[in-house]
Parts: sequence; C-alpha cells; structure tokens
Amino acid sequence: MERTLYGIGTGPGASDLLTVRAVNIIKDADIIFAPNNRGKNMALNSASPYIEDDKKIVKVDFPMGETTSKDYKKAMETIDHTLKPGMKGVYLNIGDNTIYSTFMNMVQVYCPKDLKIELIPGIPSFVAAANIIEKNITLKDENFLLCDNLENVPLDHIDSIAILKTSIELEKTLDRLDEYNFKYYYISKATFPEEIILSNREEILKENNYMSLILARKESI
Repeated sequence: MERTLYGIGTGPGASDLLTVRAVNIIKDADIIFAPNNRGKNMALNSASPYIEDDKKIVKVDFPMGETTSKDYKKAMETIDHTLKPGMKGVYLNIGDNTIYSTFMNMVQVYCPKDLKIELIPGIPSFVAAANIIEKNITLKDENFLLCDNLENVPLDHIDSIAILKTSIELEKTLDRLDEYNFKYYYISKATFPEEIILSNREEILKENNYMSLILARKESI
C-alpha cells in the first residue's frame, strides 16, 4: 500500500496564515512530524490549532550547530520507520518547503523508493514582512536577491534584497548595505505579537534574534 509524506509550509508563524490546503491535510494525516531544533518547535506551534489532541506527533531531532547530511538521513530514517504502508504523514516546515528547508534537505539526501512526497506551499517570512511594512519586494525590470548573508555577493546591479538569518554577522551586513546606499528594514518575529520593525542602524544592532530578516532597497530607486 502506498504511503505519502506531505511537506507542509506553515508560513511565517501566525496560525491563521496557514493555507486552507495545509490545514485540511494536517487534519487528515495519521502522523505529524516536526523538527525539534534546540527544543524549539515553531512550525508545530503554528499548526497546533489544527492538530487534534489524539493525533500522533513525532519530533525529529536535529543537533545543535551545523546539520550534516548524516543528520538529515537519520531524520528521514526516523520518518521511514514510523510511517507505515497506507498512512499519510506531514512534516511541518516554517515558511515554505523550498526556501532554506530541512524537509527538502532530508528528501534530497535520502528518500525511500516507496514513499510518495508532496509539497504544500507556505507563505515565506520575507513575503509576510514586506506586506507588514507595506513595501514592494521587487518591481518590473529590477534585480532581486534572496540570501542568508552578503559576504562576497556583488551588489552593484542588485536593486532589492531579502536577507534571512540576520543574527549572523549583522553588523557586517549593515556595513555592506550602507556602502551600496540601501534603505533597509529589520523585521523580527514577523506576524507574532512581539513583532519588531526597525530602520535605525544603531537600534538594529542592539537586536540579535534568529527569527529576523532584513528587507532592503537602493535609495536611488
């Protein structure tokens, strides 16, 4: 019997930003898999209003520090051993499955031949953040860059940028944006009650939240 694993993007964090399709599949699933990253379960928290109390939840552990291909394989093996023939499982990702996703890393490292994979899109954090600050991410004929750091990235012909995981090398990131005359916004915990929006360099440097991003556009535009 066929078994299916759905990769579900839970969006930027707010529970009401999951798609209708995602909610329906979560409710129909036999097992919920969620990453247990340093004891944090943001994707599971986002989806929790749609998970029934008797639903089986399996937390997949990822070690602290840089995750290796062996870790991804081990995580997928946990799912493989748990999801029996005829079952439907979901793996919950923050944001979208295809953007810096543990799920896609697992699938690319190891995927059993008898396991059917389906992806359910989620709202990426930088898209949610752009709507919060009411600014365009990019416009026609512009060059848009999505990245997790600006080291060694040529910015001469880049008009707008979304930078994720900004807690790493934050000051160097702002230095480069200032050098190329970018206007930037720092958004922490987008869509959460404790959401923070900053545009002042010194105020931004006082922050160091992993769940943050920067949206930037050249001031000449």
